Amino acid sequence: MESDVDATMLACIAFFYPNLQSMEIFTSGTSVNRITGDKLSRLISEKRSLTSLKMEECCNLGGLIFSSTSLSTLLLSDLHSLSKMVFNCPHLKEVYLDFSQQENDRTDLTTIVNGLGISCPKLQNILIASVRLSHAVVLALTASNLRGLQMLSLVLGSKITDASVAAIASSYSNLELLDLSGSSISDSGIEMICNVFLETLLKLLLALCPNITSSGIQFAASQLPRLELMECGKTICDPNLEISNEEGNDSDLQRTPNSKLHLIYQKLIIKHIRLKKLSLWGCSGLDALYLNCPQLVDLNINSCRNLHSERLLLQCPNLESVHASGCQDNDGQDHSESGLPDGSKRVRSPYLFSPQPRDEENKCSRARKRHCAVIST
Repeated sequence: MESDVDATMLACIAFFYPNLQSMEIFTSGTSVNRITGDKLSRLISEKRSLTSLKMEECCNLGGLIFSSTSLSTLLLSDLHSLSKMVFNCPHLKEVYLDFSQQENDRTDLTTIVNGLGISCPKLQNILIASVRLSHAVVLALTASNLRGLQMLSLVLGSKITDASVAAIASSYSNLELLDLSGSSISDSGIEMICNVFLETLLKLLLALCPNITSSGIQFAASQLPRLELMECGKTICDPNLEISNEEGNDSDLQRTPNSKLHLIYQKLIIKHIRLKKLSLWGCSGLDALYLNCPQLVDLNINSCRNLHSERLLLQCPNLESVHASGCQDNDGQDHSESGLPDGSKRVRSPYLFSPQPRDEENKCSRARKRHCAVIST
């Protein structure tokens, strides 16, 4: 929408589309979403054919009472200080609730999640992004016993701990995707995840989890045979480098005592036959990476500032893209001529991105060789 969205526009939509099945409201530029919770709740209850609702800039809703026998997908972003959020949607399968990250948000997530689980028994996918996520919220969710839950994403909850993982594992044993990015879980939590979701988990996202080490990441890769995507960005961090970046002073890194180096610099070794995408962006404490992943097609090592090319070994014949912005560049080559309009660069993949063919196979292998794009800035 280029203009403001308000109750009048919502009434027009309801009038001109009596059999409305799907509605998406996205603002752009300076437009503002002024729709209130009571008007939106009324639309949902009256439109018996509405199956999907997606709306952003939901900061003016105030409170919501959703009652619909047809709604199956609900996505609301920029939620803030909801006074109430009541669900009566027996056929709801997907819910995505993205809250603002303002510290003065007063939303009672525990009550909302408790009602969500009780009134929406067919839920398969849940995503909640909020700084107010906590262990109490997780307990309220797991008490609902949603038997068909396949995807659970609880993002930005720094108060989510290993105890929360234990509650999730004991209640939902068939998850295919688990996202606990921004939580405080540790390697012990990863061990619980591996013990329970051994045969089902396809995607594991643990970005911005400061208590996770390379040992935990390696353990997950070795114990989850069906894993296709692993997101571990900003987990293995060099605290001195983070401080020096904030202060604009590199001297702190140079003063790091040798006795603490083993706590900062870590190596990561992953061997996995199904992994297709691995993200390690921002892992400034990672100084060695060895991958043997024949199905890997995408690797993100952006801002892995201590990772040097001589300590990077990739045995990944199907690798197509390596995102390496902000990494050490020790090949001594000038890549300025290969710059793209967006400012990124694509350089020829070095030998370590694929095994070297034997001399007698050189001619044939060149014809079959896959090209890998190394994208940096």
